[in-house]
Amino acid sequence: MFSMIRRAASVRRLAAVAFAGLCAGSLLTACGSESGSGSGDGDRLSVVAAFYPLQYAAERVAGDAANVVNLTKPGAEPHDLELSPRAVGTVSEADLVVYLRGLQPAVDSAVHQEAGDHSLDVTGSARLTLPAPSAGESGHAGHDNHDNNVEGGEEADSVASGKDPHFWLDPLRLAAVGDAIAERLAAADPGRAASFRANADRLRTDLTTLDREFRTGLALCRNHALVTSHAAFGYLAHRYGLTQFGITGLSPDQEPSPAELSSAATFARKHDVRTIYHETLVSPAVAKTVARETGADNAVLDPLEGLTSQSAGKDYIAVMRANLATLRKGQDCS
Repeated sequence: MFSMIRRAASVRRLAAVAFAGLCAGSLLTACGSESGSGSGDGDRLSVVAAFYPLQYAAERVAGDAANVVNLTKPGAEPHDLELSPRAVGTVSEADLVVYLRGLQPAVDSAVHQEAGDHSLDVTGSARLTLPAPSAGESGHAGHDNHDNNVEGGEEADSVASGKDPHFWLDPLRLAAVGDAIAERLAAADPGRAASFRANADRLRTDLTTLDREFRTGLALCRNHALVTSHAAFGYLAHRYGLTQFGITGLSPDQEPSPAELSSAATFARKHDVRTIYHETLVSPAVAKTVARETGADNAVLDPLEGLTSQSAGKDYIAVMRANLATLRKGQDCS
């Protein structure tokens, strides 16, 4: 028993030292205050986001009242994230950690050990209703009407229960996550509660406008079959009446088998697909192979798992609008 206590105390000391070193070295984008009270007298809350879409939502909702740190470095693949001791220290010292349980095992572990009482798992508010697709599997046709009012519950089991985690490519699901962040920030800093909720309302307005642009822009398309290198676009397809076919399933860096490549090519020919989409953070080789086999073009469709200097915009909404333009051309929409 005493050895367990000593080990736990040692871990806490390591986390505190690591966090101090992190702030001194400026290795992440920001470090928050040591207090979790967020008293509203000039102190800023410290918020940790697991990956970019959660960072975007947290920054929009928090405004100037918080420093927001993204655990996933720009250009890194969030699925493969590993955390240094300094990053674990950041999780430990944050006022709020916003994450998606099941997507990043390293983050899950750090939250479980260091942030159980100051974390927000967004799986419930994001409404993860779609099953995780396998490589070479199509699905998610039709508009998303039946699950708009689904709350937490079994969907909150997230990726660990076989759910597709890529909710943020549906703007209205991301808006719901913004609302949830506002409520948690309001609890951490009641003096700024009205500001957080107003910011979440503004975020929802912007995302509702984006949703309307997608609905209008994709309403009249010659082709509704969407072939992507990585099956990250299920929620987008589900919301806007497309059918996604992911060549490599949920894993963006999985090497497809010859049978899976053949299946993708067969699907593309059957549905007269003119564009095969690849993405920003992984090699385009798989998509280009299928395109060569079928005579289709290639285009970049960004899953928004992270921003890079090659991203087609400086924030979530700008990149999503670039995605819409890409889809309108690739799916031959009028």
